[in-house]
Amino acid sequence: MPHPSITAQTYPHKPAIIMGASGEMVTFGQLDRRSNKGAQLFRSLGLKAGDHIGMMVENCHQFIEIVWSAQRSGLIFTPISTHLKKSETAYILQNCGAKLFIGSYALLEVARQVRDEAVGVNHFYMVGGIIEGYEPWEEAVDFQPATPIADESNGVPMLYSSGTTGQPKGVFATEYSRDVNAPPFASAFGAAFGFGEETVYLSPAPLYHAAPLHWTMMATYYGGTCVIMEKFEPELALKLIEEHRVTHSQWVPIMFTRMLKLPQAVRDAYDVSSMQFAIHAAAPCPIDVKEKMIAWWGEIIVEYYAASEGAGVTIIDSKNWLTHKGSVGPALIGELHILDDDGNEVPTGETGTVYFGGGQAKFHYHNEPKKTAEAYNDKGWATTGDVGYVDKDGFLYLTDRKNFMIISGGVNIYPQEVENLLASHDKVADVAVFGIPNAEFGEEVKAVIEPMNWADATDETAIEIMEWLRERISNIKMPRSLDFHPKLPRMDNGKLYKRHLVDEYRKAAEAEGTASPSEKKD
Repeated sequence: MPHPSITAQTYPHKPAIIMGASGEMVTFGQLDRRSNKGAQLFRSLGLKAGDHIGMMVENCHQFIEIVWSAQRSGLIFTPISTHLKKSETAYILQNCGAKLFIGSYALLEVARQVRDEAVGVNHFYMVGGIIEGYEPWEEAVDFQPATPIADESNGVPMLYSSGTTGQPKGVFATEYSRDVNAPPFASAFGAAFGFGEETVYLSPAPLYHAAPLHWTMMATYYGGTCVIMEKFEPELALKLIEEHRVTHSQWVPIMFTRMLKLPQAVRDAYDVSSMQFAIHAAAPCPIDVKEKMIAWWGEIIVEYYAASEGAGVTIIDSKNWLTHKGSVGPALIGELHILDDDGNEVPTGETGTVYFGGGQAKFHYHNEPKKTAEAYNDKGWATTGDVGYVDKDGFLYLTDRKNFMIISGGVNIYPQEVENLLASHDKVADVAVFGIPNAEFGEEVKAVIEPMNWADATDETAIEIMEWLRERISNIKMPRSLDFHPKLPRMDNGKLYKRHLVDEYRKAAEAEGTASPSEKKD
């Protein structure tokens, strides 16, 4: 498993990166030269190993070149979500202590605003164009020598949590190797999934998220070719699998849902038989969706549960999932513990907060000692706030995040169960379920649906969906009201930014009683 620079010596003309829509290609030889030039630029600016940089760049070949430039410079690099606004971006840059920021011309409005708010950032570069206050990245790199810097060392990413339940937190591993040849964090998965020089890996998600970044770096480290989609499009994903004979891919459940809702003739038009592993994570996958994917693609689908914090990992293949439907598998890294609100372990089958123990590598939230302390209990076990239970076979089942639990009349209701059911309705493209204030019960269940076709956002459709749901779920879990929304705030990583909806609806409910911020359908 060589560093990409070693692969470049052996196979300089082999594609390292192929962009899905444009077809742009970067060979291993080119990646080696460009990342050397980037590392030389960093050193010329006085950046040394251990310094932090930030970048807000869409999926493009420059993204990967910057990452490997930072990796071989020993820098701690923070890719920032391209969906964030100026205040959120400036907060992350200040929190991580970035000394350099790389923006994108495609996101120039945020870049222009951030320029004056990014306190402590000394250097500003831009990919794909130029605006006032920024130096052109490509031009600056071109002037640098293509030889390795004299003091190469291993740089690593520090990614920020998605902020679905609060302010984003920088997640950083306490211990990591400084050896420039140290494999990426995800390399432990490589052997298990058969990554190697023949691998063709499809990355359909934004690279600023943990899994797409780690898996893409791992595939490159193994000498494989990465096919990177600029943005996810269901039919294009199938086309790329056939065209490039993709062997490995990494998905989130909403992508499965959107591919499954393509017309049958479109789905049947593409050959996906080259796929050896279709890996998914990041968000819960409804049972119905996964059953259909296994029926379509075969038993190549593997799910894992983990977080940027690296507290622990579970994994489950298709064969085991079919006998433990809904599970995310037994622990692969760490030991599973399910605890109640008092910190006591609960019996098998009972629901509680998911913790991992077992002495795996520690993490901390950058400049957030209180939040770091809250993630660990007195035994050193760590949690990210997910709720679930373990069955008699040691398989974990997630029920929801603790912050999203609804307490109505003293009864705990987990929105994920309701969401999974609603997601299987033919007229539902996406759904969010959460609690809003109720004077009598404390909270009541609210459902907000993004319909497949906005023409279906009618009272009649709402009644149809509610009656359909009532036949499949107990009354206590039924939404008291249902709204339609043209586009739910689900990011490209598959996670629903429910916090924004919850805040919006709770404020409206508190201010006007039954008011809703979008058209209400009861």
